[in-house]
Amino acid sequence: MKKYFAEFIGTFCLVLFGCGAAVIAGIAQTGPSGIGLLGIAIAFGFAVVAMAYAIGGISGCHINPAVTIGVLTAGKISVKDAIGYIIAQCAGAILGALIIWLILTGKPGFEKGEWAFGSNGWGEGYLGAYNMGSAFLIEAVMTFLFIFVILAVTSKFGNTVMAGLAIGVTLMLIHLVAIPVTGTSVNPARSLGPAILSGGKALSQLWLFIAAPIVGALIAALVWRFGFDRE
Repeated sequence: MKKYFAEFIGTFCLVLFGCGAAVIAGIAQTGPSGIGLLGIAIAFGFAVVAMAYAIGGISGCHINPAVTIGVLTAGKISVKDAIGYIIAQCAGAILGALIIWLILTGKPGFEKGEWAFGSNGWGEGYLGAYNMGSAFLIEAVMTFLFIFVILAVTSKFGNTVMAGLAIGVTLMLIHLVAIPVTGTSVNPARSLGPAILSGGKALSQLWLFIAAPIVGALIAALVWRFGFDRE
C-alpha cells in the first residue's frame, strides 16, 4: 500500500502545482502576478522533479497512468501493481483538482466556466482553437517522447542519479510546445481530475486525453523493449 499511497500523493502534487499554477497565476493573468506559458511549463516540470526525488525510491514516481502502462508494456511492473498505481493516480488527481476548486471559490466573482481548473481541451473557445486531429497528434507524439525518455534514463543505459531532473525537464519542454494546442496532458489522470469537476466540454473531450497518451505510451514501450532494451 505504501507504493500506491506514494503515487496518490505524487499525482495530487502534480495537479495541485501544475494546474494550480495555470489557473491561479497562469496564462490568463495580467500584471506582475501572471507567470505565463513558461511559468506553467516550469511548474509542471519542477513538480515532477520534486516528486521523482521524493517518492522515486518508493514507487518509481509514475504519477501518470500513461507511464504506468508504458512501464507495464516494457515488462517492468506487474499487472497488479499497475492497476493499483492507476487507481491511486486518478484519486490523487481528483483531490488535487478539488483543492484548486476550493481555493478558487474564495476569489470574488469566481465563475467556473468551460474547461475550468486547468482542464485540457481543443477546438473553438479553447486557447489556440486547434482541431481534434492536431490535439490527438500532439498528445500521442509528446507522450511517446516522454515515455521513451523515462524508460531510457531509468534503464541500465541511463544515468539514474539524474533521471528525475531529465524527466522533469522533458515534461517542461513538452508543455512549452503543447500548451497552446491542448493545455498539455500526456497524462490521463492529470486530465481526469479537472475534467470531472469542470464537466461540460472538458468532460466530453476527456476521451482524447485518455486515448492519445495511451497510444503514445504503448508505441514508446514497444520501441524501447524491442529496439533498445536488449544486448
